[in-house]
Amino acid sequence: MALIVQKYGGSSVADAEGIKRVARRIIETKNAGNEVAVVVSAMGDTTDDLIDQALSIDSQPPAREMDMLMTAGERISMSLLAMAIHAAGSHAYSFTGSQAGFMTDAQFGAAHIKAVNPARVRRALDKGSVAIVAGFQGRNEKGDATTLGRGGSDTSAVALAVALGADVCEIYTDVDGVFTADPRIVPTAKRIPSIGYEEILEMASCGSKVLALRCVEYAQRFKMPLHVRSSFSHRRGTVIVPPGVDADALPNL
Repeated sequence: MALIVQKYGGSSVADAEGIKRVARRIIETKNAGNEVAVVVSAMGDTTDDLIDQALSIDSQPPAREMDMLMTAGERISMSLLAMAIHAAGSHAYSFTGSQAGFMTDAQFGAAHIKAVNPARVRRALDKGSVAIVAGFQGRNEKGDATTLGRGGSDTSAVALAVALGADVCEIYTDVDGVFTADPRIVPTAKRIPSIGYEEILEMASCGSKVLALRCVEYAQRFKMPLHVRSSFSHRRGTVIVPPGVDADALPNL
């Protein structure tokens, strides 16, 4: 049995049909004999819509209240995804970043993860359930909600995978992995089957939006294998592994 952490971005859970499709994929992974923990982003443009609403009320909203507001998007998607898994005949528990044990510093809007204690997530997995965690968020020492900034859900997923001792962290997006260029713009772009941390870090630092810089740095520090793939297909994506690790030996390829 492998322990797999899956992260689904906003494009993957943009609407009810997307959430149902993601639920089926999670159940398929679980039914293959794996433990599955999931980190989910807000649906579609929810975060941008919340920012627009805030700015329409206060052109300079307090940072604490903005973080409180921003955590709402992931709470919606995590609970709807848990409902979709239940409707499909399986079981899931959803957790906010705080409930999942994400402790951060006090920097609102761009907090850094200080520690992850996923005891409740582990208990859910031990019951045979899927554990769904709201990405992009945690809480500081005062108990206030905090958000992790751009790419925060990717970082949440890697941090959760490390804390749980997962075998792989799968990052689901709307493209089939990492390409030599954006395949939505350059039709001749080629998928990269396997790549090292240093190379993907260089791509991220040069503006590639496939993975956030902090996410890759976290994975490299703890040697967590990553698999970047599309939630809209079952094709193998791009595997990012430490030196000496056989990419073909990862689970759920």
